[in-house]
Amino acid sequence: MKIAVTTSGNDLDGNLDARFGRAPRFLIVDSETGGFEVIDNAQNLNAPQGAGIQSATTVVNAGVQVLITGHCGPKAFRVLKEAGVRIFNTGAKTVREAVELYTRGELVEAANADVEGHWM
Repeated sequence: MKIAVTTSGNDLDGNLDARFGRAPRFLIVDSETGGFEVIDNAQNLNAPQGAGIQSATTVVNAGVQVLITGHCGPKAFRVLKEAGVRIFNTGAKTVREAVELYTRGELVEAANADVEGHWM
């Protein structure tokens, strides 16, 4: 399974970024192999609008089944849910910690967006 985690880093020890749409990168972790790839999200860092939708499309196109992030706005949440991506919010400090929490079943799946659009 592919798990996307929002981050400002380039590896499992990178900091989790609390923002979804404007996160600098997505670390895509393969839960079966433990391998990962980094997807740059720089084009959305300063986008005046649509960052959440564009980021959601990027994650969906990467074949992700689970997203772990700090916060997710309503438009991105809708796109992700319609594509069947499960969303989990966390206050974990690193990508590794977030994935471990998910793997142990300690994260609760989000039922709704938890911030308004254009949250920074």
